[in-house]
Amino acid sequence: MRRYRHPATGDIRLADVLHALSDDTRLGMVARLMDGREYTSGELSGETPKSTASHHTKILREAGVTRTRSESTRCWISLRRGDLDSRYPGLLETLVGSFRAEQAAAGDADEATPGH
Repeated sequence: MRRYRHPATGDIRLADVLHALSDDTRLGMVARLMDGREYTSGELSGETPKSTASHHTKILREAGVTRTRSESTRCWISLRRGDLDSRYPGLLETLVGSFRAEQAAAGDADEATPGH
């Protein structure tokens, strides 16, 4: 079984978290994880190629945003919400809320555009 390295809560750095959340794909993964469930990489990444999904999950894990655990042949990913909330209160809610609002506005714009 593979073991993953995760930074201790006190070692999570804001710059690393912000970098990890600066990508729409990773921010979308975190938005999905906000429900408190664990997901496999494939469930989180949807249509994204496996190698790209692995890259994104690694960045999130190394920044301290997510926790990955192995179980048999699967890896389960969860959000380190408690750790992040203790270090940076309100950060996740603000960023994910803004991301969801942006996505909703983009969806509205697509629907208003002829041909969509």
